[in-house]
Amino acid sequence: MNRPPITAQGAERLKQELHRLKTVERPRIVQAIAEARAHGDLKENAEYHAAREQQGFNEGRIQELESALSLAQVIDTKTVGAANGGKVVFGATVELEEVESGDTITYQIVGDIEADIKERRIAVSSPIARALIGKEEGDVAVVQAPSGAREYEILSVSYD
Repeated sequence: MNRPPITAQGAERLKQELHRLKTVERPRIVQAIAEARAHGDLKENAEYHAAREQQGFNEGRIQELESALSLAQVIDTKTVGAANGGKVVFGATVELEEVESGDTITYQIVGDIEADIKERRIAVSSPIARALIGKEEGDVAVVQAPSGAREYEILSVSYD
């Protein structure tokens, strides 16, 4: 069976989210449903329907997280980094400079479930990550973007 990779830090973040959904959000939603039921007729009770919809989303996310955590292969990025001698692999934090514009950006390559572009964590299956895997500091990676090919020079590679 193919087990999707996840960083140890990512697994911990997902466990914390799961705990919050079960211990904070679930009771809050149950309370909201109870309050909405107390208002009477459920057919035209918007509060009740909104709370039930929230409950569905919450329970769906709980199932998604439980499934992802049970199937995932947790990888310690520090161990992986030491074994790869500075090459970009799963878990690496990579500082890049776009060759054309000179802009710099830092990304960490993580599992698909923990990817979050706002936090600068990109999925190992993304085009940028695929272009970076196997490269070293000083190498130039060519990323095929919808707007055309973009070149990035790897300034540094670390494993936090």
